[in-house]
Amino acid sequence: MSVKKHIPNAITCCNLFSGCVACVMAFKGAFDLAMLFIVLGAIFDFFDGMVARLLHVSSPLGVQMDSLADDVTFGFAPATIVFCYMHDVLYYPSYLGAFADIIPYFAFLIAVFSACRLAKFNVDKRQTNTFIGLPTPANALFWSSLVTGAGHWIFNLNAGWFLMLGLIFFFSYFLVAEIPMFSLKFKNLKWRCNKVRYIFIVVSLPMLVLGYLAPLVIISWYLLLSIILYIKSGRFVKIRKD
Repeated sequence: MSVKKHIPNAITCCNLFSGCVACVMAFKGAFDLAMLFIVLGAIFDFFDGMVARLLHVSSPLGVQMDSLADDVTFGFAPATIVFCYMHDVLYYPSYLGAFADIIPYFAFLIAVFSACRLAKFNVDKRQTNTFIGLPTPANALFWSSLVTGAGHWIFNLNAGWFLMLGLIFFFSYFLVAEIPMFSLKFKNLKWRCNKVRYIFIVVSLPMLVLGYLAPLVIISWYLLLSIILYIKSGRFVKIRKD
């Protein structure tokens, strides 16, 4: 039995393991550690596909495992972070009454729409070199960064709960929206072919000094740039229905 065909799946399992630990850290209120394990899961997610292509051992089983692991690490884990923050930390005004106990559960829409996003990706033949909708790792990094880096600021807002709820609906929509978003896959290093990628990377690099806030700002920049390109061109990529 060839060992190499199991290597990508083993890396995928590391992604899933990281996602599970991230959930535990979120329930404990250790949002910084939860974010760390989501980042670790993203690293494993990047390498499992790369290793599969290098070893020429891609398989339908690997695709399904990858999606299941991703929904835990990039769907349920960030949803858990947001839920715990909104349930245990966030302030609610008295006029909300019993609704204050219900509102945090909207956080799990992140997991639901992430699952829809991943299922859509698996059956959508258009998403080979670009994405249609916000990738789940980017969405997860945004939420973990928001809670970890800006949680105290949101807590001090009178309508922090409203902001969080609005962002949940906003990003849930963009997970499944028919909006093309560029990937960071380089087929070559030519400026003409990768102009958008180079601009994104150059602008993003100084943002790394923001620490926990860096993913939030970078993902927001990525989303904004994708939307601008879509509006400007009408069709950043050719989207067709098969």
